Amino acid sequence: MRRSSAQGVLYGQTVANVAGIANSDLECMDILYLEGRVSAGRLAEVTGLTTGAITGVVDRLEKAGLVRRERDEKDRRKVFISVVPETAMKIGQLYVPMQQAMEKVFGAYSDEELRLLLRFAVEGYKGVLAATEALKGLLDTPPEKRPNLKLKKLR
Repeated sequence: MRRSSAQGVLYGQTVANVAGIANSDLECMDILYLEGRVSAGRLAEVTGLTTGAITGVVDRLEKAGLVRRERDEKDRRKVFISVVPETAMKIGQLYVPMQQAMEKVFGAYSDEELRLLLRFAVEGYKGVLAATEALKGLLDTPPEKRPNLKLKKLR
């Protein structure tokens, strides 16, 4: 799992390099793609970045033509960020080799096995979300008051 996760990060870095953007900007764009149209504050909340850092990310992505800022029609003070589908598709094409490789892997499994793998992936995602929130809780805890976390030995 760790190797696969690390390789996924490396693949994302390669996509970012080919696309000519920073990996962190690509990650923010991915979140925008998954979340849909969101405010800069929401993007900061989801990523854990400061609103100032998000402004820089959005400026760079907007300059690259990958996202756009849109004013709320009801409250012109509110600004939302959304993905520009036409240019985002160009980055999406960089995932074709990954998609092809995974289709080959998945093709070797029965429907029952795929359902189990999907359940594992969904539950694993929920576990990672919970762990992330727990770790974020340590941000406001002085280092000397943080619990002494110890890894369990794997079977």
